[in-house]
Amino acid sequence: MDLEVQGRVKQLAEEYGKDELVVLLGAPNVDAARVQFETMTRGDPTYAGPLGGVELGLEAYHIFEPAVKEVIDPARYSDLIETLELGLEADSIVEAIQQARAGKN
Repeated sequence: MDLEVQGRVKQLAEEYGKDELVVLLGAPNVDAARVQFETMTRGDPTYAGPLGGVELGLEAYHIFEPAVKEVIDPARYSDLIETLELGLEADSIVEAIQQARAGKN
C-alpha cells in the first residue's frame, strides 16, 4: 500500500473516527492482501509509511469476500470485478483475510 494512500487513510480516520470507516481491499494475491489488512488494522509492518507503528484498528474487507459482494449490485460486480476474481486466487485471498480478521494470522 503506497505511502500516499496510508496518509489519506490516517487523515480520514482522524477526521471521521475509526468507527465510521470501512476499508475495502483489492490486493491481487494472498501476501499483498495480508500486508494491506495488517496495515489498516495494526499499522504498516514495514514501518515505512505514515501508518508505521500506528494501529488504526479499522474494519477491513477484501472485494472478493461474500459480505462485500452482497452489498454490490450484481451487474456492476459482474462487469467490474468478476473477471478479476476468476483470474486470481480469490478463495485463498478471502480465506487469508478472514483468518487475519479472526486473529489466526
